[in-house]
Amino acid sequence: FVYCTMTSPTVVDIPNEKATIHATVHPSKSKQDASVESILLLHGGPGVPEPFSELAEILTAKFQVIYFQQRGTGESSNPSGDYSMEAYISDIDAIANHFGLAKFHLFGHSWGGLYAQIYAQANPEKLSTVFLSSPSSGTNDLWAETEKEVLAYNQRNSTGWEFLKMGIYSLLGAFGYDWAAQSLFQLVLAVYHRKHTPEIVIDPAFSDPIKAAPINQTRPKIVEYKALPDIVETAPYDIMLTYGDGDIYGPSQEKSLARYPTAKIEIIKDCGHIPWIHNPTRFEAIVKSFYSLE
Repeated sequence: FVYCTMTSPTVVDIPNEKATIHATVHPSKSKQDASVESILLLHGGPGVPEPFSELAEILTAKFQVIYFQQRGTGESSNPSGDYSMEAYISDIDAIANHFGLAKFHLFGHSWGGLYAQIYAQANPEKLSTVFLSSPSSGTNDLWAETEKEVLAYNQRNSTGWEFLKMGIYSLLGAFGYDWAAQSLFQLVLAVYHRKHTPEIVIDPAFSDPIKAAPINQTRPKIVEYKALPDIVETAPYDIMLTYGDGDIYGPSQEKSLARYPTAKIEIIKDCGHIPWIHNPTRFEAIVKSFYSLE
């Protein structure tokens, strides 16, 4: 078992065949020995990093927290251009192997919540818990349905000019222009905040790690991947599943809610897609309760 003995975050580059995964390790504040448990944080997108600073601050009360930029994103390289779900699964295995983790916890937000489910289906025995925060609804046809719902949300909640710009940025991003993908998600994030925290000023630097390739090449691989089960009757790990009451999804969200009959579920009031910003007090309470941090 490899654990961080520093008191401040450290960065490490973890090789996985031709890819290199850039990870940030936040040490546990409670203990720094082989007994500390680890939790991996999976950001959304695909291809849109979120450092989870607020979440890491809460979780390090108990856990070693490992955040990583997914393959091809930010400082994580992917020269082979392999964005298959099998490759994504292997990245988590590479991180676990690097740190000597026989079992660990997974937290995933948005696409990261779907990524967590894909990994859990492949390697359920490696997981202690799974926290799904506003997860995308599913793979295969359900991913295509989810994308249409998110597009509809953006159209409803943006001006005509903003929605036109989204279309232009999306088209240019599809041609591989990183600046267009970055501009798209700056605009999308502003729309996500609008009804919940309109006072938020978005730092343009947040989008610097966004690259077009992982966005463009991951999405079709999600559609190609086998469908997740309609129902997972039993799982060898505890599951927490949350959405905001003003989240970005439509009817497909019900498929996620029905998939895990044993999960703890909460629809967070007065909350959109980013709960640690839109309703941080309630979200922190949910996290602390689920992980027994109080």
